[in-house]
Amino acid sequence: MVRVRRMTEADADAVAAVRVAGWRTAYRGLMPQAYLDAMDPAVGAARHRTVLASGTDPVVDLVAEAADGVVGWACSGPCRDADLPAATDELYALYVRPDLIGTGVGRALYAAALQGARERGAMRQALWVLRDNARARRFYEHAGLAADGAERVEPVGGAPVTEVRYVRVCAV
Repeated sequence: MVRVRRMTEADADAVAAVRVAGWRTAYRGLMPQAYLDAMDPAVGAARHRTVLASGTDPVVDLVAEAADGVVGWACSGPCRDADLPAATDELYALYVRPDLIGTGVGRALYAAALQGARERGAMRQALWVLRDNARARRFYEHAGLAADGAERVEPVGGAPVTEVRYVRVCAV
C-alpha cells in the first residue's frame, strides 16, 4: 500500500535515489552505460532542493510513500511542446524503485499526476518515452495514452536517443 503526496525538500535524497535507480534499470542497453554509471544522486537531490526552495517552479512533484519511505516519484507541469494546445499538461518523469515495478506504485503515481492535471485545467496530457522502452510504452498504453506520431532525437551521453510522444485526453 502506498500513499501519494506532494514532494518536500526532505524527500530530495530519496527521490534522487529512485530516479537514478530507475534510469539505470529502465535504460540499460538503451543509453550509453557510461552515462548511466556516472549519474550522481547527490547532484539530483541538490537540484530538487534548490527548485523546491524557490517556490516558483510550476512543476508538480509527487512521491509514492510506503512503510519503508519514498518508493516512487512523478513530476508534471506545463507542456513544453509548441505544437500542442496551451491547456496541455506534460508528465516529465515517472520512476518507481526497480524492485517494485509491476506492484501498482507506478499506476498510483500516474493516477495522481493525471488527477492533478485535471485539477489544474488541463484538457490533455502528453509525455515523451524512449522509442525502444517497450515496458514503459506498454505501461502508458494501459494508462490510456497513445503515440501521436511525433518523434524527437535527444543526445544522451554522446549518443542519439529517439523518443516518441504519447498523449491522452484528460476527461474523466
